[in-house]
Amino acid sequence: MEVRVFHLLGYGLYVLGSKDGEKYNAQIVNAFIQVTSKPPRVAFALNKSNLTHDFVKESRVFSLSILSEEAPLDFIGKFGFRSGKEGDKFLGVNYKFAKNGCPVVLDYTLGYLAGKVIGELDVGTHTLFVGEVEEAEILGEGIPLTYSNYQKIKKGVTPKRAPNYIETKSEEVKRMKRYVCSVCGYVYDPEEGDPEHGIAPGTAFEELPEDWVCPVCGASKDQFEAET
Repeated sequence: MEVRVFHLLGYGLYVLGSKDGEKYNAQIVNAFIQVTSKPPRVAFALNKSNLTHDFVKESRVFSLSILSEEAPLDFIGKFGFRSGKEGDKFLGVNYKFAKNGCPVVLDYTLGYLAGKVIGELDVGTHTLFVGEVEEAEILGEGIPLTYSNYQKIKKGVTPKRAPNYIETKSEEVKRMKRYVCSVCGYVYDPEEGDPEHGIAPGTAFEELPEDWVCPVCGASKDQFEAET
């Protein structure tokens, strides 16, 4: 089977939140779709090992913040590569709570919806939840972030499978090694640098400041390895 066909499917990139009593958490999701309009119902898949999955399964409520394509990598990484079991993902983030008590991210968010779970299906590593939307609000204008934009333009990554977006390189830059984050799989490419954090294109990994960290997950320089 040619598994690359799956890469042709289109997805959005969202922050899905839930709660468990007084606790709340959120994570990045791309497997989220509207399935009916009357009544407004949606479906989304969550990995069983994620804390947000447990919160949704227990509380039966959820929220979804629809991100703008202006959302930077480090913001996406906060919800995509850090576990709520290890710390508060919402530190430094503007947010509010939906009527059902689930967190709604306000930064880089075009709109949100919230609702209740009305069904679920065990699909192996994930649970597929079906929900009914009870609240929805537009928060701003812009273009929604897609998974394609995240991978190809922002050069975002998923663990152990870093996408590339490489144009013609100069011979000097070609000789510079790329380095891979051992935590999240982000690839530092000297050709691109890290402009969002003041690193100009053409900067070799060895020339990065010692306090530079992975723009996706925050890992330090010593957690990067040369690409082989």
